[in-house]
Amino acid sequence: MHMAGRLVHRITREDTGSRVSVRIHLPDGGFTDIVGVLESWDGGVLIVRRRDGRQARVEESSIAASRVVPDAAPRRRGGAPGRTP
Repeated sequence: MHMAGRLVHRITREDTGSRVSVRIHLPDGGFTDIVGVLESWDGGVLIVRRRDGRQARVEESSIAASRVVPDAAPRRRGGAPGRTP
């Protein structure tokens, strides 16, 4: 038996500056996730800065679930451990 998880919207305006994950409803009925730093939340619109620097504009009314998430782990440079280039 498959049990779906419950979608909970947990972030607030006070989380501005934190790294968040926001799941939004898509017009076709599906969902997509946006992860990044919550830069602002004004007039029902959130601005989330993704890791690549792009901004995502999120209508508050489209949010299905959200939460604060830990900072991303630093990216490794070089090859896998034990390998010589």
